[in-house]
Amino acid sequence: MSVSRASSRTYLRLSILSALGLLAVNTAMAAISENASINDSNLPQVELDEIVVTATRTPTKTSNVIAQTRVIDKEELQRYQGQTVLDVLKRQPGIAFKQNGGLGASSNFYMRGYDSKQVLVLIDGIRYSSVSAGGAALNLLPADQIDRIEVLYGASGSSIYGADAMGGVIQVFTKGGNIDRSSMSVTAGIGSNDHYVYGASAQLANTNGTTLSLSASHNETDGINATRPDPSNQNDPYNKDDDGFESDSVSLAVNQRFSDTLLTGASILYSKSTTEYDDGTFEDAHADQENGAAQAYVDWQYMPDASVKLQYGHSIDKSESYSKYPNVFDGTQDQISLVGKNKLLAGEGVYGLEYLTQDLDSTAYSIDDRNVKSAFAGYVIANDRFDAQANLRYDDDSRYGDETTYNLGGAMHLSPDFRVGASYAKGFRAPVFNDLSPVYSGNPDLKPETSDNYEAFAEYNTLLQSTRLTGYYNDVENLISYVASPTPSNPYAGASQNINEAKIKGISLTSDWEMNDYLFGGSYDYQKAEDSSGGSDDGNSLPYRPEHKGLVYVGYRLPSLDIRAEYQYVGDYYSRITNTDSQFVDNYGLLNISGNYKLTDNLSMTARLNNITNEEYITDIGYNTDGINYFTSLTYNWY
Repeated sequence: MSVSRASSRTYLRLSILSALGLLAVNTAMAAISENASINDSNLPQVELDEIVVTATRTPTKTSNVIAQTRVIDKEELQRYQGQTVLDVLKRQPGIAFKQNGGLGASSNFYMRGYDSKQVLVLIDGIRYSSVSAGGAALNLLPADQIDRIEVLYGASGSSIYGADAMGGVIQVFTKGGNIDRSSMSVTAGIGSNDHYVYGASAQLANTNGTTLSLSASHNETDGINATRPDPSNQNDPYNKDDDGFESDSVSLAVNQRFSDTLLTGASILYSKSTTEYDDGTFEDAHADQENGAAQAYVDWQYMPDASVKLQYGHSIDKSESYSKYPNVFDGTQDQISLVGKNKLLAGEGVYGLEYLTQDLDSTAYSIDDRNVKSAFAGYVIANDRFDAQANLRYDDDSRYGDETTYNLGGAMHLSPDFRVGASYAKGFRAPVFNDLSPVYSGNPDLKPETSDNYEAFAEYNTLLQSTRLTGYYNDVENLISYVASPTPSNPYAGASQNINEAKIKGISLTSDWEMNDYLFGGSYDYQKAEDSSGGSDDGNSLPYRPEHKGLVYVGYRLPSLDIRAEYQYVGDYYSRITNTDSQFVDNYGLLNISGNYKLTDNLSMTARLNNITNEEYITDIGYNTDGINYFTSLTYNWY
C-alpha cells in the first residue's frame, strides 16, 4: 500500500491532532484528579542510586561507579514503541550516528569518538555483534523486547569484557529479569509511512520461585525513499521508491530459584527481518536478516559473602542479500564464562575465566574463525567516602596473540552530594573479518588497535537533580579507518588502513532535574576526534564525529502520565577522513514530543511525534531521512 506525500501528511496531521487532543484532555483531567488525591510521598522522585552491573560486573550503585554510566529504564523505553535500540541510543549523550535510509536501514553509531566496532554490545551478558563487520545491528533490535539498557562510557570495559570495548559497553537486558506478579498485555500501533506494530507479552510468577516471560511482536513499514540522486552524475541509476522494513521478534526468559543460594535461568532474544534497499538498476534489492542471542546460567552463592556464576551463550548474525552482487554472511559466537565474587575487607573482588569462539560462513573470506581465551580479576570499593575500581584482563586471541588490558580509577566524596574522580584505562581491539578482506575494501596486513584513555569528572547529586561533568582524552594507536584512494577508473576506490595515531578529546555535561511533577534537563557534548598520524590527513576530523551535540528536554509526569518535549542538535561533520567539501554534512536540529498516558487501570496509550518542524537534513551523503513523522499505540494489560 502506498499513498501520496500530500495525502500522507494530511492523514498524519489528522491522526496527530486526534491523538494529542485526547492526550491533552486526559492530561488536564489527570492533573485535577491526581493532584487532589495524591500526596507528595507518592509522586516519582529522581532515582540517584540505581543499581547497575555493566560498569563493574557486580551490582553497584550509580552514585559509586567511577566511569560515566547511563541507564535507560523501561519507563523511558515506552516512548520508543515501534522503534529500534538505535533510535533509543542516538538521543543519548556522547553517541552520534548515521543511517542510510529509514527504519531498519544500514547504519552505524559512534560513542565518544569510537566507531561501533570499538563498542561492545551485550544481550544479557552475551556478546551481540556482527562477526564479519564488527558492529552490532542495533537498527534491527526492537525496543519493544527490551526491559532496560545500561551504557558504560569509556575504555574501562576493555579490562572487564575484553576486546571491542575501547569506546564503551552497551548492555541490553531482555524482559523477564524482575517479575513480581503474573500479567498479560497486547499492543497495537500505527504510524506514518504505513507503519504498523502489534504484539503480545505474558509474565508468570508462582510461589515455587519460578518466573516466565514471553513476548512477541511484528513491525512493518513501507519506509521512505532511501537514496538521493547524484547531481553530478546524469547517468546515476537512482531508484526513486520507498524502501520498506519488516520484522518479527520474540523474547523468552525463564528463571528458577531453588533456594536462597541457588538460582538458574535462561533467556533468548531473536529477530527475523527484511530490509529493502536500492542497488542501481536492480529491482527488488533486499536483505533477509536473522539476529539474536541466547544464554543459560547457574548462579550459586556457596558462602554468605561469596558466589560463582556459570553462563553459556550463543549469538547469531545472519544476512543474505538479493541484489546485483548477492552474498551471504552467517556469523555465530559461542561464549562460556565462569565469574566469581567475594566480599573482601573494604570492598568486593570479581574474577573469572572466559572462552569465546567466532565463526563466519561466507565465501568472501579465507580467514573465517577465531577463538579467544581470557582471564580477568577486579576489585571494587564503594562507600559514602571513597570509591575505587581496579581491573586486569588477559586475552589470548588465536589470530593476534595475547594482550593485557587494565584500568584504575578512584573518586572522593567531598560532601554527601559532591564527588570528584579520575581514571585511566588501556584499550585493545583486533580487526574483524571485514577489516581484513580485500573483497570489502579490507587490508590483510592490519595491526590491532590499542589506546590509552584518561577520564576525570565532577558530579553533584541531590534529591532534585543529578549533574555530571566529564572530561576525557583518548590516544589511539593503529586506529583502523577507511581511507579513500580514488583512481581515474574507480573514483570510489579505497581500503581500511591503520592510521598511525588518532587523538580524541572532549567533555560531556549531563543534568537531569525533577521538581514536583516537572522534569527538565539535557546534555551537551564537545568532541574533537582527529587524525594525528602526521600524513596528508593529519589534523583532519575522523568521519561522522560531530564536534558539538546537545539535547534539552522538559517533561511533566504523574503516576498515570509521562509527557516530554525534546530538542536535539547535531553539529556538522565530514563523511570521509579526507574532509573535502563534497564530504561535508551540515548540522541539524530536531524537535520531538512523546507521551504515555494511562487511560484506565488496564488501558494505556503511547504517542510520539518526531521532527515536528519537518527539518530537511541528512546523516550521510547520498541518503534521505524522514520528515515529520508519528507513531501511536494502545496497550491493554491484564493483572
